[in-house]
Amino acid sequence: MSRIGKKPVPIPSGVTVTVEEGAVTVKGPKGQLEAPYVKNLVSVEVDGDQVVVKPLDMSKPARSAWGMTRTIIANMVKGVTEGFQKKLQIVGVGYRAQLQGRDLKLNLGYSHDVIYKVPDGIEVQVPQPTEIIVSGIDKQKVGQVAAEIRAWRPPEPYKGKGIRYADEYIFRKEGKKK
Repeated sequence: MSRIGKKPVPIPSGVTVTVEEGAVTVKGPKGQLEAPYVKNLVSVEVDGDQVVVKPLDMSKPARSAWGMTRTIIANMVKGVTEGFQKKLQIVGVGYRAQLQGRDLKLNLGYSHDVIYKVPDGIEVQVPQPTEIIVSGIDKQKVGQVAAEIRAWRPPEPYKGKGIRYADEYIFRKEGKKK
């Protein structure tokens, strides 16, 4: 039994949730999001000021989709009201970032500068040359963009140089001994 799926998703004021055939649309002050759901496994209903997700039967796939569907809807509601953000830190001598219009220019110790084109729906800020803030209303897109930026130079375990999440702990290794 899904413990997450049993809990209804509260709808705050200023947010509207509509359920069409196989898709849920959430509109709020920051924008609009839409996500499909598996209509032959779960049912989604708007009940007053909350969204209720129920499995159609107790099969393994239906129970799996139950909790996942509820979490996706909860993330959409949070996204259109508050939004999501990921903070990245750049550690290393000479490593830095700067914005050039909608593009993010990264100096990461390569022979060339890395130019990352920021996708639509995502906003990137660089308050300091060693700090990047990725924000948007879609949790999956924000995480994907942050992961793609981090992938250009993941942190290494000896000196800790690279791009890391702000809350990430890097397990440090001891170097060679004579």
